[in-house]
Amino acid sequence: MVDRFLYYLIVIPFSKLPFWFIYLIADAFYLVLLYLFPYRKKVITNNLQKSFPEKSIKEIDAIRKDFYRFFADLMLETIKLLGISEAELKSRITVENKTIVENLYKEGRSFILISSHYNNWEFLILAQDLNFPHQAIGIGMPLSNKFWHEKITAKRERFGMKVTDPKNYKIDLKNLHEPTSTLVLNDQSPGKNKNCFWTNFLNQQTAFYFGAEVLAHEQNLPVVFLEIENERRGYFNFKLELITDNPKTLSYGDITKSYIEKLAQSINAQPSRWLWSHKRWKKKIPENLETLKVDHKKRFDEKFRPQS
Repeated sequence: MVDRFLYYLIVIPFSKLPFWFIYLIADAFYLVLLYLFPYRKKVITNNLQKSFPEKSIKEIDAIRKDFYRFFADLMLETIKLLGISEAELKSRITVENKTIVENLYKEGRSFILISSHYNNWEFLILAQDLNFPHQAIGIGMPLSNKFWHEKITAKRERFGMKVTDPKNYKIDLKNLHEPTSTLVLNDQSPGKNKNCFWTNFLNQQTAFYFGAEVLAHEQNLPVVFLEIENERRGYFNFKLELITDNPKTLSYGDITKSYIEKLAQSINAQPSRWLWSHKRWKKKIPENLETLKVDHKKRFDEKFRPQS
């Protein structure tokens, strides 16, 4: 009952407000985050200090302050997107290097679109099918609350995106008869240690999902990196870069390492635009880390490079 009240009487009416009014509220929310209720301040500060050990306390404080401004916009924009029109959404998105995916479509080839929680990724989820010729697919874990999962999924799918979870991905794929672009936000904290790709990222041993690379090798799918650039408040540029159009020519970890390098470049260029409030490094570094790395590579090579 409470969920329905919040959704229909607060969230949906709020999503119909114009952007200029949304940003007035975001400005007030920013001040609340900065001075009254500093959301996950310890987590954010700890993440920043470990990622940028060379920066002074003053510099870390400045990034955290800028992050709160970004986070306030992110939260309010995300609600606004639930009610945004197709025309307005299109007017706020530009795409750079679009010929990369257009050429793949002409060849009848599906591909993996790999991105991250940098700038507002919800714009990407909602606008992907409108901006690329391929059928858009988004892989993500279901929300724990069934009501909100159904409502948010329906909103995300209303412009053509098909949302699926990892367990149903291959089943859903069989029902489609056109080239697809499968979106993977690859910078979340993954699950089992033995299935992770471990590497040094932002001065820390970090576990990454490896599913995108496995999927690319299983189906020989091209992989395209997408960086979300914030042109100005509420306007974004999707910058595309081809990582590979032939995964079978690459070695273990090449795709994931390329993605990680590009993500690190984005973060270093504008650090406040990444989701520092996320407990990205909550996974403890296993004592047998080097053994896990060797075993992970061995299993990959046995599956995809049995003769190497």
